[in-house]
Amino acid sequence: MAIAKLIVTAVDCPDPTALAHFYQQVLGGEIKNEGKPWVDLHLPDGARLAFQEAPGFVAPSWPSAKESQQLHFDLRVTDMAAAQERVLALGARPLDLDDEGGKRDFRVFADPAGHPFCLIHP
Repeated sequence: MAIAKLIVTAVDCPDPTALAHFYQQVLGGEIKNEGKPWVDLHLPDGARLAFQEAPGFVAPSWPSAKESQQLHFDLRVTDMAAAQERVLALGARPLDLDDEGGKRDFRVFADPAGHPFCLIHP
């Protein structure tokens, strides 16, 4: 029996509205509380991401056995090349694009605040 139900994933960042817009372009959804220290992104599937202003925010290090990633998202895409082009145009930074010629099913990026996320092709 579960003790609780996950209702939101909150992400620390320096600019909640900007990061909410980045993920809205990647995942869709509706932004609420724009311009405030806590901004919600209600996703089309009913999930919710929240972006919380964190003064003094330090972006996670990737990859590092000594330091924490803090969190990362795995995002399934149908066309890796097209998805990569779009996230880079939105301000993502490449961290690890060597998918071994398609043998490895993921590529790693950092969002505009520096959080790692993976694009995964089936």
